[in-house]
Amino acid sequence: MNINKIFFAIDKTNKAKSFGKKILKTYKNSSPSRSQIIVVIGGDGFMLETLKKYRKYNKPFYGLNRGTFGFLMNKFKTKNIRRSISRAKSITVSPLEMKVTTKNNKIFSAIAINEVSLLRQSKQTSSLQILNRNKILIKKLIADGVLVSTPAGSTAYNLSVHGPILSLNSKKVAITPISPFRPRRWKGKILSSSSLIKIINLNVKKRPISVVADNKEVRNIKNVIIKVNKSIKLRLLYDKNNSLSKKIKLEQVRKQIN
Repeated sequence: MNINKIFFAIDKTNKAKSFGKKILKTYKNSSPSRSQIIVVIGGDGFMLETLKKYRKYNKPFYGLNRGTFGFLMNKFKTKNIRRSISRAKSITVSPLEMKVTTKNNKIFSAIAINEVSLLRQSKQTSSLQILNRNKILIKKLIADGVLVSTPAGSTAYNLSVHGPILSLNSKKVAITPISPFRPRRWKGKILSSSSLIKIINLNVKKRPISVVADNKEVRNIKNVIIKVNKSIKLRLLYDKNNSLSKKIKLEQVRKQIN
């Protein structure tokens, strides 16, 4: 692919801005609507923000890591960016979509590339009921919270709370409890990506909880409905030896060793 028009989305951190200036001395910055590709300079959090902000343009995204870990990013470079993009492999991911009802019956929606997480807001543990297409999975979960993760996000927060790692092409989602108290032995569940998950706060007044879709938070919720929105397809490009699938497999190996 002959790459002529690139839009560079640059994070506001000093680290990202410094290298962004160097790149823009070599490459002309196009607009997101007219570009062939969006190059994201920053970390994983900024990549998630950029995917949501510019997904309406239906462009592929190529990340250059100027963050901390950079799991969703490629190794940073200032030279031969066009050549790297032309040789990169494309993957397509569909995000989770949540529809939230608050205790005041307000409705909020958001998408999440990594996970949707529910967390207690106070000293009281959360009391939750979890259903899949109106079938009860857990009648009552007492825990700090619970999260629903995509394969792309399964090595992030999900892995930190001992959730399963999902391969990128698994067509699954993971439900993982966060510090479960009852039932103590429940480790979560892997479900099909066609699932329609509903999580209900069983005690809205005494046990307030919030829900977060990647970085968008809604507080004092009554319930949330979560599904994979397959109509949204996000294209990410990765260097041949730095694919997201390879990174996930490496995390699986590390988990087995540990």
